[in-house]
Amino acid sequence: MYKTILVPLDGSTRAEQILTHVEALAQCLKAKVIFLQVVRYPNIVAYHEMEILLYRQDIEQLKKQAAEYLTAQKGKFREKGIEAKICVVNGSVVREIIDCSEREGADLVAMTSHGRSGLARVFYGSVAAGVLQLIDRPLLIIRTRKD
Repeated sequence: MYKTILVPLDGSTRAEQILTHVEALAQCLKAKVIFLQVVRYPNIVAYHEMEILLYRQDIEQLKKQAAEYLTAQKGKFREKGIEAKICVVNGSVVREIIDCSEREGADLVAMTSHGRSGLARVFYGSVAAGVLQLIDRPLLIIRTRKD
């Protein structure tokens, strides 16, 4: 049924609440797990060569931190006999989740939602809602509570 599960994580304990669900599914279905983190770069207007150099160093540091975090998650899954890999990208979170699911051939995308509704959802947006609107494959969303 599901051979490849894409799991977008942002480093928060809320996002990690999906992991027990994904672990159970992956073990039961012998599925591969792909951990994804979308790095959002800070907006900057650089006027000098030194500012551009520092900005590039900041970007590399963000990517490195994301890769280290995802590698730790991958290691936990591999210890349990689950094949896993990582993917670090930058850009629009919703778009990158969709693109990665297509590129990696994910059969399922599994993620959490903060469960916002009403004005909170309007003001803060919802990655889960954005993915739900655009995804062309099954999506498992687990609603979370406070950290």
